[in-house]
Amino acid sequence: MPFIKAGDGAEIFYKDWGPNNAQPIVFHHGWPLSADDWDNQMIFFLEKGYRVIAHDRRGHGRSTQTWTGNEMDTYANDVVALADSLELKNAIHVGHSTGGGEVAHYVARAKPGRVAKAALVGAVPPIMIRTENNPGGLPMEVFDGLRGALAANRSQFYIDLPSGPFYGFNRPGAKASEAIIHNWWRQGMMGGAKPHYDCIKAFSETDFTEDLRKIAVPTLVMHGDDDQIVPYADSAPLSVKLLKNGTLKTYKGYPHGMCTTHPEVINPDLLEFIRK
Repeated sequence: MPFIKAGDGAEIFYKDWGPNNAQPIVFHHGWPLSADDWDNQMIFFLEKGYRVIAHDRRGHGRSTQTWTGNEMDTYANDVVALADSLELKNAIHVGHSTGGGEVAHYVARAKPGRVAKAALVGAVPPIMIRTENNPGGLPMEVFDGLRGALAANRSQFYIDLPSGPFYGFNRPGAKASEAIIHNWWRQGMMGGAKPHYDCIKAFSETDFTEDLRKIAVPTLVMHGDDDQIVPYADSAPLSVKLLKNGTLKTYKGYPHGMCTTHPEVINPDLLEFIRK
């Protein structure tokens, strides 16, 4: 399996499909998942002629389970190491949820010529937690609850979350997919409990406001208005206002995990944005 070495020696697993001379699309997964969460999108864009890349964030999937460095600065530095190792140029970076925060943090710091466009899908920026400057955010008790559930019984927690709010399977009339739930559980349990525990702080308390202000490349912000994990009103519309060249696309009734539940809509919309 292919790995690159991060600055502290951690091994970061990645998939790299397609011709080296094709434009690269780099996919950044959400918490607590892995590169496998992008399989549908990677196959779709590979068939459209792109080079598709996805990595397992440190502590997730097949990457090293470090007990330190599970925060956004290190995550972004790992992406720098990946882009340098693969000599990526003119890449499109697509991030879902926590991966959207990672994209914002990386793109704001990327070397000239590395990034062409970005897409934030159900993403955590500008900041999730309630603060004086972010009164619409979620209270600390929400994230303490996530940490408590993870520490108490991670396996059960990783069944309950996809069975309910992550994919909107708790909504009246929703038809839950056992295959989707089991795949979420499988990916989550591949990673480490300590890195996942730390990552809750990273995705909830990191303020991406200045990152968004620095990003100059065209950026598509995609968000479902029934997202029960990253509430719509305090995320996507605020992010677009901070971006120099941002476009907001809202999906009525779509859940947090809409890339999995509605790929037939999300994939063509991403393709249209990339081809513009």
